[in-house]
Amino acid sequence: MRRTLVMVALAASAMAALAFLVPLALLMRDTARDRAVSAAERQAASIVPDLAVASAPADLERAVAARPAGAAHRMVLHLPDDSTVPAPHRPGATSAQVVAAIARGHSTTVPVPGGESLLQPVSLAGGRVVVVEVVVPRSELTRGVTRSWLVMGLVAAVLVGGAVLAADRHGARVIRATRRLSDAAAAFGDGDLGARVAPDGPPEVAEAGLAFNAMADHVVQLLAAEREMAADLSHRLRTPLAALRLNAEALGDGPVADQTREAVDRLEREVDQIIRTVRRPTARGSCDAAKVLRDRVRFWSVLAEDEGRSCELIGADRPAPLPLPGSELAAAVDSLLGNVFKHTAEGAGFAVTLHQGRGVTGILVADAGTGIADPEAALQRGRSGGGSTGLGLDIARRAAESTGGHLRIHRSALGGAQIQMWFRTRWLPPQRRSRRLVRRRHTRSD
Repeated sequence: MRRTLVMVALAASAMAALAFLVPLALLMRDTARDRAVSAAERQAASIVPDLAVASAPADLERAVAARPAGAAHRMVLHLPDDSTVPAPHRPGATSAQVVAAIARGHSTTVPVPGGESLLQPVSLAGGRVVVVEVVVPRSELTRGVTRSWLVMGLVAAVLVGGAVLAADRHGARVIRATRRLSDAAAAFGDGDLGARVAPDGPPEVAEAGLAFNAMADHVVQLLAAEREMAADLSHRLRTPLAALRLNAEALGDGPVADQTREAVDRLEREVDQIIRTVRRPTARGSCDAAKVLRDRVRFWSVLAEDEGRSCELIGADRPAPLPLPGSELAAAVDSLLGNVFKHTAEGAGFAVTLHQGRGVTGILVADAGTGIADPEAALQRGRSGGGSTGLGLDIARRAAESTGGHLRIHRSALGGAQIQMWFRTRWLPPQRRSRRLVRRRHTRSD
């Protein structure tokens, strides 16, 4: 933008300078020529009285020599007998040009080698006509023009340079303010909820900064209210959990009672984790996807063993860093594995595969169920064909898209559904990332 403003200022000021200086330069050139021709006319007029009284060639030569133009050998008299006084020292007007000047009856200028000649016809007694020729050299015709053009060029350069400098300073001010606003917005989008911008720059940019600060404050308030509400709802689960624990303790001894008490303990730990998570401000972080998958698959493998399901984890034997908090990835994986247990029959196995590529990491959850009949409908938030809330796939999709990735549904090699979460491990610039996400969402809505 800064370069654009500079180029616009340069083009506008240069066109204005040319539109003003080119006609002025031509006018100054014509003025210098008119000045030199006027001086020649005065020289020719000054010798007219001498022509009326002098008749001998010697007298005419003395009269010519007495004039500055004659002393410089630039004045010649063309007499009626086609002779000249004195003899010309440089090429002058031709006989045809002299005859043409007599026919016109008034002064005229004709081009000659090295400049121009002024031809002034003078009528004497007896019908005689003498033509006074005053040669004007090219140096006289252009005297002062070059210096004037240099001065005007210098003035134009100063004006254009000043306009470009002013545009550059203004553009730098706008760019600084816009960049601060962009950095604050990017930081806020990456999880820094305290990111704010000091309004600066042009009024429009300053107003945008004020609007951003107001929006950020409102978002923080909404998130705080949402966290408190989620924490309150989770805290309400403690009462039925306490009753459930008392009932489990009353079951006595035995494998079923032990499994029930272990399930209650695990459920209580999960509720505590939810309360701690929702009360902690959200912030962007990173995690090892392989470690998270090992933990979550180990957790779900206990339930899979109870239901007679085969469980397999592939490709999680080496670190797989992801630009995503571990809690968010764990929630996404839990939502997908939870769907497997909810929507497939007991005994249907599943497999979790971790795939690492160049700049991208994929987590593939495949099951041996019946598959998903309408993948597009399943990806819509809040819609489910199995009687659930329909938010499981949406949680996984938002986790993938938060890194610039995506979620896809395919048919698995086990015969059921395969949910693919693809995460970008190299961050895109905020503008490019947001444009791709917006374009993808518009495509889906259409």
